Amino acid sequence: MKANKSQILIIIAFLSIYVIWGSTYLFNKVAVTELPPFFLACIRFSTAGVLMLMIAKIFGFSFKITKKQILNSAIASLFFLILGNSVFVWALRYVDSGFAALIASTQPLFVLLILRFLDRKPMQKKSIIGVFLGIVGMVLLVSQQELVTSSETILGILVMLGCVLGWSYGGVFVSKADLPKNYLVSTGLQMVIAGIVLAILSFSFQEKWTSPLSWSTNVQISMSLLIILGGIVAFTAFNYLLKVVSTEKVATSAYVNPVIALFMGWYFLDEKISTQSMIASAILLTGVYFITSRKRKVKNINGTSKT
Repeated sequence: MKANKSQILIIIAFLSIYVIWGSTYLFNKVAVTELPPFFLACIRFSTAGVLMLMIAKIFGFSFKITKKQILNSAIASLFFLILGNSVFVWALRYVDSGFAALIASTQPLFVLLILRFLDRKPMQKKSIIGVFLGIVGMVLLVSQQELVTSSETILGILVMLGCVLGWSYGGVFVSKADLPKNYLVSTGLQMVIAGIVLAILSFSFQEKWTSPLSWSTNVQISMSLLIILGGIVAFTAFNYLLKVVSTEKVATSAYVNPVIALFMGWYFLDEKISTQSMIASAILLTGVYFITSRKRKVKNINGTSKT
């Protein structure tokens, strides 16, 4: 019974990071068109973090946390929520949501290269094929003439690639790090830390803070979904999966999210999908498949229990 319950939780968690995170590109794109990016992220993570800690308190979960766990939570927050998410949303002002999701789909490629560097193990044939296809797909994706003529889009793409690299390293770090044992407490702490740092960044960049009552209805709805679904539900599921399955399996969300994001961007925001983008995405996601479906010959990097 316990094994079946664990399997069900894993399936639900994967569905959460697949479907919910695929939709967050749309919600972030809608919100960032009206709100400053760091202010947006600050409100999102601060609210979600406080709610999660309140829920953990109501259910009586332990808040006993060591200094090491606080430090590790801050590091995880830096790579995931500040660099990997908030800066990514900043760049989303210059890139379509579906296109951004395709850039984010390179995460398994970055994870593989990071693990290759850390473990110093030779790559398998499937991995080599996956890396090759991933690079070809990315070159085709970013070499489109309409992108080259836009310096802002190029800047957005480069920033996003840096964000994906940061998120990928964060996934490897968290899988080994000593973090609070309860997922609600761990994730809530990471979000509160991110909220504080993002508030400082927002004030440093002199962003304008506004009341939620003054936001448009679309932004209010988007922010609510980002906080509840994208923040509390999906990020908790993500942290849970990093401790119970391999980092690379968790990274498979990278080839499900773009499909959902592309469809939602096309349907709701009328974003255009060029033929070259479709070809590039097919090659890129095939490369991701080769990377994530190869047989594991090295020891799983999962450590103790985690966020």
